[in-house]
Amino acid sequence: MEKRVTSHDVAELAGVSRTTVSFVFNDDKQYFVRPETRQKVREAARKLSYYPNASARALASKQAKAIGLIMTRDPHYIAADNFLPQIIGGLLDVVKERQISLLIEWVEPGEQTHTYLSLTQAKHIDGMILLTPRFDDPGLKALEQLGIPCVIMGQVPGSNLPFVDIDNCAAAHMAVNHLIELGHTRIACITNAQLSYSSASQRLLGYRQALVDAGLDLDENLIREADFDSVSGYAAMQNLLDSGSNFSAVFAGSDTVALGVMAAIHEAGLTIPGDISIVGFDDIPEAAHYYPGLTSVHVPANEIARQSCRLLMHLMKGEAPEDTSIFLPTALISRQSTCEIERSQKHRQGEKLVHFT
Repeated sequence: MEKRVTSHDVAELAGVSRTTVSFVFNDDKQYFVRPETRQKVREAARKLSYYPNASARALASKQAKAIGLIMTRDPHYIAADNFLPQIIGGLLDVVKERQISLLIEWVEPGEQTHTYLSLTQAKHIDGMILLTPRFDDPGLKALEQLGIPCVIMGQVPGSNLPFVDIDNCAAAHMAVNHLIELGHTRIACITNAQLSYSSASQRLLGYRQALVDAGLDLDENLIREADFDSVSGYAAMQNLLDSGSNFSAVFAGSDTVALGVMAAIHEAGLTIPGDISIVGFDDIPEAAHYYPGLTSVHVPANEIARQSCRLLMHLMKGEAPEDTSIFLPTALISRQSTCEIERSQKHRQGEKLVHFT
């Protein structure tokens, strides 16, 4: 059996006292520890894979002080995501009720396991909510094995961690089927993110299934990946237009990506929905004010956040929730960015187009 690493081991490697190690990881403000000494201690802990059990002590006393919202994206994409404020708002509603704090952190690629464990155990985070999980995240298994209170806002097949999500595949199927019902048979897809993110792969699966279920050809040349922001949506749409592929509609995996898609269409001198219909995903508040108003899948972001937070509170208290796999409903909100293919064809021939919802 592998020997458990202790604070004594860290102190020995860092060349400091065990008390100093305690001061560093308990973040005790009563005692001054020089920054260079703190760095030596943390480097020693990293090398030894040492994580102090501060979280367990907090949970044993049933005194929740803070939870963490952990995002697996870098700050650029976090700042560009118009969906995120709704998530944070929902979390703040609950933490305010419970009089605890919310810590927001992002995780660097390859640092998931260390970050999750150190945030939970060394920084007195009683539990965490993971946003936008990835299939290839090695930290998820570590969280499962150690039993740290954790809820995924999203879903990763094969993980046993509790989650709150929507059925991304079914919602995407609904969005694409809306275009099919309008007569579109050549429908492009621009994902909301790289396919290593579970939501992106699930929405792409829903797109593919909708085409197959309708007996339409699945043309892989009509699929592009975006990367959370409108800039990537713009670039993906430009690439599609430059490819010369024939299509009359686009399913965009998020409204933020859709904004860039729409900009590229307008810049190319084409009209929405006259030349190209578009459906987005998320139904962010700004979607109604895009030009034209964006047809989109409504995702109950605030409620996802609230239910995730409440589920985490149960886990932190050691309770066994009735349901740890929660799916919330979605709905298609029809606006002016989609129209029947017949109307689109007439528009191209110079006839007046009447927008409808």
